[in-house]
Amino acid sequence: MMTAISDEPGQALATAASACLISDLHLDETRPAVTAGFDGFLGSLQHVDALYILGDLFEAWIGDDDDRPLVQSVSNLLSGLHERDITLYLMPGNRDFLLGESFCARTGAQLLPDPCVHLIGGVRTLLMHGDSLCTGDVDYQSFRQMTRDPDWQADVLARPLAERRRLASELRAMSQDANSLKADDIMDVDPGAVQEVMHRWGVMRLVHGHTHRPATHEMTAGTRWVLGDWGSHSGWRIDIDTRGPVLQEFSF
Repeated sequence: MMTAISDEPGQALATAASACLISDLHLDETRPAVTAGFDGFLGSLQHVDALYILGDLFEAWIGDDDDRPLVQSVSNLLSGLHERDITLYLMPGNRDFLLGESFCARTGAQLLPDPCVHLIGGVRTLLMHGDSLCTGDVDYQSFRQMTRDPDWQADVLARPLAERRRLASELRAMSQDANSLKADDIMDVDPGAVQEVMHRWGVMRLVHGHTHRPATHEMTAGTRWVLGDWGSHSGWRIDIDTRGPVLQEFSF
């Protein structure tokens, strides 16, 4: 099924004849209904070669050594996919950007770079979380650059768990305060950035999450498919096979 994971234009592509793509579950102890819904979703998943989670599986991630019961529960759910011959791909988002190889090893997932291209349903498909496309939000892009720096991440991960939990809470509060003051349009993707990245990667199909604005956008460069976020009673998914993508909301 898989040949290689592409993290640069022109590299060999991982392939999936059929796949389901989701993002922005924001799993957290305060939202048990979403975790229960995710459990049911995984149990009903069938007739697909791969599941792609394109960022923000968790509301916060303080490192692969996170010992919360929620983490163990989700790990157990995900690890069951391997026994069903469903390949699991996991891309970090803006909430869980510290997700790493250790968690993936426990769950049988393959960690995806952001962006990357996979051949899904016979079509080159660019996969992203989507936050890097919100170029109008200059303050966030500066924060993103800082938190993706390997030295910054190494410094944070070297701290005790309790300190990292406090830091995660502080960063979340700062983000909520900042977003409340921002114009709505700068928190959406920049059309020029979308056109540029699709051209650079040589694709006509882009799938991303992050903005919580599920939709399909036809552009000169191709088609942009946007996943929605999960709530207490419903989630969003994109199913792709040789007939093309289908975006749908589903209840649980």
